[in-house]
Amino acid sequence: MPLTLWTNWTNSSAMKTVNVHEAKTNFSSLLAKLEADSETIVICRNGEPVADLVPHQRASRIKPHPILGKMKIKYDPIETATEAEWPRRFR
Repeated sequence: MPLTLWTNWTNSSAMKTVNVHEAKTNFSSLLAKLEADSETIVICRNGEPVADLVPHQRASRIKPHPILGKMKIKYDPIETATEAEWPRRFR
């Protein structure tokens, strides 16, 4: 059931569209609908899309930081250190 007769719930692409005035007037109910359905809501001005209201996605905690992929180790980390490479206090 649409929020008002101006709301356009399209079934073909599973995206809901709503005009700016409707979004402003019914923002809380749009958020509740977004939380319930986990679908994107497209906000339009004069029939043209201007913004997407999308469900929040938490960042993956297992995904490595992008900088880590650019780091290069230029030595063998398991190679044994020579006597000269050890700090003086450990010799």
